[in-house]
Amino acid sequence: MNFMISGKNIDVTEGLRTAIEDKLGKLERYFTPDTKVIVTLSVEKDRQKIEVTIPVKGNIIRSEQVSNDMYVSIDLVEEVIERQLHRYKNKIIDRKRPSGDFRQEFIDNDYEHEEDTIQILRSKKFDIKPMYPEDACVQMELLGHNFFVFNNAETDQINVVYKRKGGSYGLIEPDL
Repeated sequence: MNFMISGKNIDVTEGLRTAIEDKLGKLERYFTPDTKVIVTLSVEKDRQKIEVTIPVKGNIIRSEQVSNDMYVSIDLVEEVIERQLHRYKNKIIDRKRPSGDFRQEFIDNDYEHEEDTIQILRSKKFDIKPMYPEDACVQMELLGHNFFVFNNAETDQINVVYKRKGGSYGLIEPDL
């Protein structure tokens, strides 16, 4: 695995680099040797955050963990990614997709059809009225939701506004 480790507001010491490569190196049994692992460490006040992104064919395996100790965050992120890999492996097998960046032994061994597969339990239909993004934010707040789907009156495309951490808003637009 090829590790790309960077830091924001933190120096990536040899000890941190070794801990990351040792802990995330355990995931090597799942991936082909040329798989890229992008690791970003950051510190904000007492928050020690690690973000790990592993691009795999057609998808991204990603986890972000925060604690007051970077080594604890590293342990947590490895556990989360391992759980994601097992779920993703089951999807590959269920849909008979090519394994891409994964080792064949990982795909062939220990197949478990999980009972906690994604199920859509409720479906809603509603009229989408043309409105401006600012109006959509107001509507979202009135409904008490953290996102809102609307038809953008400026572009005549379906957009989504969402509430971000810190109370600001985001807008998702299609890139056609």
